[in-house]
Amino acid sequence: LTVLNAGRRYLKAEDLSGKVFVTSGLGGMSGAQAKAAVIAGCVGIIAEVDEAALLKRHKQGWLMEISNNLDHCIARLREARKNRIALSLGYHGNVVDLWERLVYELDKTGELLVDLGSDQTSCHNPFNGGYYPVQLGFEEAKQLISTNPGKFRTLVQESLKRHVAAINKLADKGMFFWDYGNAFLLEAQRAGADVEKKGANKTEFRYPSYVQHIMG
Repeated sequence: LTVLNAGRRYLKAEDLSGKVFVTSGLGGMSGAQAKAAVIAGCVGIIAEVDEAALLKRHKQGWLMEISNNLDHCIARLREARKNRIALSLGYHGNVVDLWERLVYELDKTGELLVDLGSDQTSCHNPFNGGYYPVQLGFEEAKQLISTNPGKFRTLVQESLKRHVAAINKLADKGMFFWDYGNAFLLEAQRAGADVEKKGANKTEFRYPSYVQHIMG
């Protein structure tokens, strides 16, 4: 319902075939995102750093394909988008790399490859495994949480700023991004990322929350 209503409200589209939804998280509640993309008929690219979560969703049949190669992900995205094929593709990697690659494609070709975007990393718990910084691999990051939590916190906040910078560039060109109620925008704001709504008070964000704006 969230994906369908986001398409209805922001894309003015009842039919999401050929539309691309990019997000992250295939763990707990976020694991349903892959299935939701296919039910909605769109192309869903979902990033996940934990291979075990990816394999679980693939085994369940909720995730159609898995790849750890961004070139392959972009090629599959273009193909499914062009042919209006419903697809759920799990990218085994950091979502920041995926967002930045989409910015690179936009800069290189002028083509905006994503229509809808969100995030379901566990940003209510960003410094203890809820969010993994793009600068480190999954295992290296897990180790740093216990050996140097201060450094891990700094890397998470740097990663969040990169995360938002990429989303902002794509949103400026017409992608519609929403907050999934996971404290992503709040933690990004605390990290110093550019998420405040221009001309509004500091408690308002430039991107909507799915609760009030989409489900409501």
